[in-house]
Amino acid sequence: MKLVTVAGPPSSGKTSVILHLIRELKKENKSVGVIKFDCISPGDQDIYQNAGIPVRIGLAGNLCPDHFFVTNIEDCVLWGRKEGFDILITESAGLCSRCSPHIRGVFGICIIDMLSGINTPKKIGPMLKLADMVVITKGDIVSQAEREVFAFRTGRANPSATIIKINGLTGQGVLPLVGRISNIPDIETVNDSSLRFAMPAALCSYCLGETRIGRDYQMGNVKRMEL
Repeated sequence: MKLVTVAGPPSSGKTSVILHLIRELKKENKSVGVIKFDCISPGDQDIYQNAGIPVRIGLAGNLCPDHFFVTNIEDCVLWGRKEGFDILITESAGLCSRCSPHIRGVFGICIIDMLSGINTPKKIGPMLKLADMVVITKGDIVSQAEREVFAFRTGRANPSATIIKINGLTGQGVLPLVGRISNIPDIETVNDSSLRFAMPAALCSYCLGETRIGRDYQMGNVKRMEL
């Protein structure tokens, strides 16, 4: 089974790109499943199910969704192998630009949209800078000059990645992604694999449920500004 991690900020078009990708993969008689990691809302479950795509939703609740991803990915791979999928795609919540759900030896995609602004590529952390492929969406809504600047800055943020543009509404541009995924190696397990970048180091009183504000209530790994 091939494993693909898909990351990107909220509303960048991750689900739309995945749907177009799977439609094309099905034309090649590939069996594909999806694991959607999120915090609160499982709304995308209906979208995948209505498209006839097997999906499991992992809701992190009050936990960091990317930490939740890491602690559950091995079981997800076991589920995919049990179901007999040719390809398993994981979709992250993308809420923290400091986190990275990409795994060494596993094909990683980051999806970003041009409507977020031309400075977005340098504001996103490891999920963009350590991806194997960066997909740019919503380019049909901005000017040619903005498209060129955005692509240039994306390339500077991750010089080693392949950069492609996909229209999330029509699916135009998805075929290069299909071809790339068809050629990635299969994996047996992610046990003993490692993340490409460490998750944020933080365990403080607020991580554990504290809501009160003030130095008297702050413990653990905290950091203060110099003002």
